Amino acid sequence: MQLIKSFTLLLVLGTSLLGQKVKPTFNEVSYGPHQDMTLNFWKIESKKPTPLLVHIHGGGWLGGKKNETANTNELKKGYSFASIDYRLAGVELLPAAVHDAARSIQFLRTKAKEWNFDPNRIAVIGGSAGAASSLWLAYHDDMADLKSQDPVLRQSSRVCGAVAMGGQTTLNPFLLEKKIGLACIRHPMIWKTVGAQSHEHLMKNWDQYKDLSLECSPITHVSSDDPPVFLNYGKPAPVPVIKGDGIHHAGFGRLLKEKCQAVGIPCYLQVKDHEVPPVNKDDFIKKVFSIDEK
Repeated sequence: MQLIKSFTLLLVLGTSLLGQKVKPTFNEVSYGPHQDMTLNFWKIESKKPTPLLVHIHGGGWLGGKKNETANTNELKKGYSFASIDYRLAGVELLPAAVHDAARSIQFLRTKAKEWNFDPNRIAVIGGSAGAASSLWLAYHDDMADLKSQDPVLRQSSRVCGAVAMGGQTTLNPFLLEKKIGLACIRHPMIWKTVGAQSHEHLMKNWDQYKDLSLECSPITHVSSDDPPVFLNYGKPAPVPVIKGDGIHHAGFGRLLKEKCQAVGIPCYLQVKDHEVPPVNKDDFIKKVFSIDEK
């Protein structure tokens, strides 16, 4: 009986420490014409417009689903939260996934006043393919079309920062084979999402896929006017990676950091047991949102 009571107490304490799950304030909101273009939004109570953190789920652009609940502890950090679904490569090949992510940001800006958040303080976060999309948004030029008949597309797609966990920074198979190894380019995210039949087919027919692969690679779009990003990776396997997890290798982050340093913009890289940045993830988010200054 005492053991059961102790276990119950641990569960209660654990729930208190981890926070409780909260359903969205606005659920399954459509942000575009396709049925997969939906988002959830959690509005925090505030007299002033809050920052907004948008989560993009992972799954290699081939699977995954948006968050259906949020943690109360996360919602106490001073910013509202959103999570999006988007067209997966089985429905529509790239660049659909990244273009949908951009449209979700544009749509959210149309809701800024109604949902009480600051349209100038929108950042993105994701893991794996969600990280790749987040980085793509951070670096890609603004996709706003001021002449569009669609009011959503007249909005800016730019963000003020990105947090990327285990993210892919390039889809270039030749660079990845050299810097990480075969275990990386064998992953279907590298070849299937652009329409190739295998990594060998992708490389043999590179002229056919090159433009799309590079367009959807975040590193392609890095320039000196881009916002700061925070990268996090687990302990990397020795290079070249022949077997195991090559698609989340820290080599992706090192390639991006090198490019960012070359153009003079911040890129905070955290690699388990290797690199430690001057700020952690939570402090980075506070910094890009200027939460301490508001």
